[in-house]
Amino acid sequence: MKQEYNKRKPVEKGGKRIGKSLPSKTSGFGKKKPAATRTVKLEESDKRFSSTEKKKVYRKPKTEGLKNIPKKSNPTGEMRLNRFIANAGVCSRREADTYIAAGMVSVNGKIVTELGVKVLPTDEVRFDGTKLNAEKKVYLLLNKPKDFVTTTDDPHADKIVMDLVKDACTERIYPVGRLDRNTTGLLLFTNDGDLSKRLTHPSHTMKKVYQVSLDIPVTMDHMQQIADGIELEDGRINADAISYINNEDKNEVGIEIHSGRNRIVRRIFEHFGYRVKKLDRVMFAGLTKKNLPRGKYRFLTEKEIQFLKML
Repeated sequence: MKQEYNKRKPVEKGGKRIGKSLPSKTSGFGKKKPAATRTVKLEESDKRFSSTEKKKVYRKPKTEGLKNIPKKSNPTGEMRLNRFIANAGVCSRREADTYIAAGMVSVNGKIVTELGVKVLPTDEVRFDGTKLNAEKKVYLLLNKPKDFVTTTDDPHADKIVMDLVKDACTERIYPVGRLDRNTTGLLLFTNDGDLSKRLTHPSHTMKKVYQVSLDIPVTMDHMQQIADGIELEDGRINADAISYINNEDKNEVGIEIHSGRNRIVRRIFEHFGYRVKKLDRVMFAGLTKKNLPRGKYRFLTEKEIQFLKML
């Protein structure tokens, strides 16, 4: 037998459909009640439980007299151990509780397994034998403008990169690597010392891509020599990749290089007698400056942070 469907529209609330029409049942719990009867019951139900009464049912307990109680200050910086571990970038607070209970965390040389223990910023907390820093890890990317010196403090410089990120966070961050005063582009800041060392150590060969504007067109012969390798005063150097940005205007070149030597890109082209008019770092360790205006910064996404830690 074909199943018949009730053609009556679904019950509507506030002008929106909140369900589909259900098939008419002819057995089980009995015949379907007429639509008119159900409509009346629904209206009675709505009347019985008005929106005002619903609010009374679910209203939170009154807290009169508690609003004016001042919050306790925490001048010592004391915090729960699981939060300390989470701020150090090891894991989440919930995961930290698991590690604490497993006896993997020590405070001032003593294993702690009790949850809810509080510690001070001056306490020595170790996770699986490694000392943790209480400060939350911060990762920030700046599109550096021209005429800013890459340093944390220089009394002789009018402009330093720290001026551009001074209001970004309360943690003390510092630049990873350097860009000279006249070079623009990507500059990473962090307080993660381990990551900073990995990204700047020569053995990790971090990829950097620069866009170079020169005073005259670069010859194809010089492009090939740069790719093959040339001898500079501090040793041999070669580009990982090099190409013209525009085939018609050959004084615009893109060069990929992993060396961290001082002013290395400028010295490569100066070796052949070219004068570098503009130098812009457009990629660093897989990060790009897409949608990041000159002089502005942004925090890295969790996905980008995880990517850098895997390098």
